[in-house]
Amino acid sequence: MTSPRLPQPLLTAEAIAALPAAVFVHPLNPRAIRHGKSLGDETGLHHIGIHLVRVEPGYDSTQYHVHQGEEEFIYILSGRGLADLGEETVEVGPGDFMGFVPGGLAHSLSNPFEEDLVYLMGGMRLDFDICDYPRVNQRLYRRALRRDYVDLAE
Repeated sequence: MTSPRLPQPLLTAEAIAALPAAVFVHPLNPRAIRHGKSLGDETGLHHIGIHLVRVEPGYDSTQYHVHQGEEEFIYILSGRGLADLGEETVEVGPGDFMGFVPGGLAHSLSNPFEEDLVYLMGGMRLDFDICDYPRVNQRLYRRALRRDYVDLAE
């Protein structure tokens, strides 16, 4: 009897460059378009997601939000962006790190500059999470792959 083949833990720079990028458009923000490669999936990670993300000039990475259950982080590799952190907007660039705790500051990231913004993004993969989008009065209930949005203005 053969045992199942384990995922390989090493992704070389060459292998990462050869991975196809998936394009994600946020359902609550058509200007939030990111091109990502799931490094965590490629190495078999189940409890954390790790993604290499590129945001083109003039686009956002997501809709302004805060998770109620999951932690997440962003580490800027190249380019510059504007991070909305609560009510403050700050410029971020290579080497800057942001960590977000559940129920902490709502946040988003945009790229109004002339070069691509590239960053490493990661976070937990809980079976259930609630994510609030305060600028558009929406709440997301995520159960595994199911996503249900609720209008909080009603």
